Amino acid sequence: MSGRARLTLAAWAATLMGAGALLPLVKPATWIFTAAFVLALVSGAGTLARRAPLARPLTLLAQIVVALLALTVIFAREQAVLWFLPGPQVWSHAAELFRAGAEDVGRYAIPAPDTEGIRLMLVGGVVMIGLLVDALSVTFRKAAPAGLPLLALYSVAAGLSGGGAGWLWFLLAASGYLLLLLAEARDRLSQWGRVFGGAQRSGRPGSAVGSGGPTFAPARTGRRIGAVAMGVALVVPLALPGFTGGLFGNGDGEGTGGVGKGGTISAVNPLVSLQDNLRQQEDREVLRYRTNARDTSGMYLRLVALDQFDGTSWKSSVRPIEDVPEQLPWPQGLSQDVEITEVTTNFVASEGYEQKWLPMPYPAGRVEIDGRWRYEPAGRMLVGDDKQTTRGARYQVSSLDVRPTPDRLAAAGPAPEKLLAEYTKVPPSLPADVKATALRVTQGAANDYEQAVKLQNWFARDGGFRYDVEVESGTGVQAISRFLKDKEGFCVHFSFSMAAMARSLGIPARVAVGFMPGTTQTDGSVSVGIRDAHAWPELYFEGAGWTRFEPTPSRGSTPAYTRETTPSGTATGPAQPQQSASAQPSAVPSASESCTAQMRRLGDCGPEAAVGGVSSDGSGPDHLTVVLLTLGALVVLSLPFLPLLWRTRVRSRRLGSEGARGPGETAARTLAVWREINDTAWDYGVEPDESRTPRNTAARIVRLGGLRDEAADAVHRVAGAVEEVLYAPRPRPAAGLAEDAARVRAGFHAAADRRGRLRASLAPRSAARVRWTASARWSAWSTNWAVRRHAALSRLRRTAPKTG
Repeated sequence: MSGRARLTLAAWAATLMGAGALLPLVKPATWIFTAAFVLALVSGAGTLARRAPLARPLTLLAQIVVALLALTVIFAREQAVLWFLPGPQVWSHAAELFRAGAEDVGRYAIPAPDTEGIRLMLVGGVVMIGLLVDALSVTFRKAAPAGLPLLALYSVAAGLSGGGAGWLWFLLAASGYLLLLLAEARDRLSQWGRVFGGAQRSGRPGSAVGSGGPTFAPARTGRRIGAVAMGVALVVPLALPGFTGGLFGNGDGEGTGGVGKGGTISAVNPLVSLQDNLRQQEDREVLRYRTNARDTSGMYLRLVALDQFDGTSWKSSVRPIEDVPEQLPWPQGLSQDVEITEVTTNFVASEGYEQKWLPMPYPAGRVEIDGRWRYEPAGRMLVGDDKQTTRGARYQVSSLDVRPTPDRLAAAGPAPEKLLAEYTKVPPSLPADVKATALRVTQGAANDYEQAVKLQNWFARDGGFRYDVEVESGTGVQAISRFLKDKEGFCVHFSFSMAAMARSLGIPARVAVGFMPGTTQTDGSVSVGIRDAHAWPELYFEGAGWTRFEPTPSRGSTPAYTRETTPSGTATGPAQPQQSASAQPSAVPSASESCTAQMRRLGDCGPEAAVGGVSSDGSGPDHLTVVLLTLGALVVLSLPFLPLLWRTRVRSRRLGSEGARGPGETAARTLAVWREINDTAWDYGVEPDESRTPRNTAARIVRLGGLRDEAADAVHRVAGAVEEVLYAPRPRPAAGLAEDAARVRAGFHAAADRRGRLRASLAPRSAARVRWTASARWSAWSTNWAVRRHAALSRLRRTAPKTG
């Protein structure tokens, strides 16, 4: 393969490896195949233009034209002239797609659906980056600057994914760039000659100086330097105090969060994605449950409690976590004489819902769930450990339905000093008008409970606030002031504003994030959708513990202990369940319609439906997909064993049948056994040297391999047979050559350590012959094609009519 062809392939691969960081942003990620195809066309056009040869600017222009034609055929075929030539309608259609794609990016949460606009943006962006990488590294022979567009590609993915695209995608992108640099370095080294050092370090072990083999030492050194550099980039940030986890962590805690190695849960802010969930066009189901509770209107499913307010945002404090106890501790501050009912609920999470925190009613007393889950006592939360998520989880929660009376809340005593100091803390930057407004709204209240109810009713009913999910999000002190002034926002604004105002009044408060109770279905189960995502304040009252309030108008349900005893037509009531297709009974029920896949997972369809075949709603796994994924996994798992399989096959072929029926076959068999012994020695670290005679080679193998007794004698016997085949006028057939080869292999195995044995078996060095063979065949094909092309051009010149 020529240097430019190798560079072209490396540039194509580096671009796609850098684009890998974009894969988690959109589902399904089939757009990458379209991008790979178009990029291959662009790279092929560049290869042909450079062979012509065209000037560098013309080569780049040809690639741009091919990219435009390909994108036109894929995205604007109906608007194009002759289905592939871009005209005015194509440009207007492309602009419309880009506009729609930009709107979809702002509308959908990650992972976004694969809409036509988003697909055009992704494919067009990757092709543009790939064109720049190809032009810099191949056309202009400057591979190092090609890292800038690759870095831009990865940075875009990291920014859209919330601050980091993951260490695996970084490693893939860095490997692609390193591959490009190595390809360019190999091309530059080849211009200085094939060999660096003596014959022992030349390309093919044992070849003489100038034999034409590729160079081992510089390439191996370059690969080692690259591997060390990537290792440093990944590992060193973990040890530096100024970094919070490097590429393995989430940095400032604004992302998804996780469990630290020291048994703590890191600070996180799930409010970032809550607004995106509320803006989803399709209210997809995240989980479904069945419960023995008589009334589910107040059964909020809590994920996480945000108890730290630093003036910029509400966060969850870094706290110790522990193994999930069989029985969770009694809730803090809850008295035994408060009316309590124990509720049992069975949950099934959707396969498409992945979350680090487990949705549970508050306060939970017992949780039965499989997997790697940890318990955070202060917030009574369960958090996934070691990449454990809620995806497809089935679990049971026993919780307490606490019903404190208004009188009990009004008579609550002071909170413990430690809790009061932690949960009434407000930042110094909190504007004075926040506390002033709180004092004005709660004027005339006789206790903390009455103040809390006045705050809730002011937000939900009396203050003139309007619920609007399109309002710009924000959790800092300036956002609170803006919200109190404009009086429009969604649950995030209402919850953190009420919690901040309650703290300014000396009432312990925090913000809870989770889901509203969901919608009851006709089969008795309750479906919770992504639009049920919600945030609400929790205030602490001694004797009742942490107590839910609902300041957001038209969302959720107002707790019974905060409602007026005299009925009022303006009081906020529980949200009415919306009618949906899943809640409407069908006129003619059938087995597939009356029993959905989710119901089967809950065990509500009876024995016949439970053993049914294919899911009617398409939510079950597709058999072809399962088969393809299984085959793909088997292929991936078998890749590390390919050298072992190849080596076993070659050994079996060389040491095949013993009987040789002619002089030619005898010579071929003897030389095959000799090659097998040389490759066996190479696998165990003795590089072959083809410049030596068989006798000298045998002595070298015995000396460097540490062979003794039968193994050493076997090497010399085979070497003698080889000399007779090569030099004797009538060579005599030698018996037992295969057994001698087996003795040599056993001798190397006994002399090697465990690492050497594993290396010789799983990653044999002689597998390099596969690459040599492929390279030789490619060179032969390229030479043959060039000769034929030259001959064809010569014939055309001879047969062309002469003018003048």
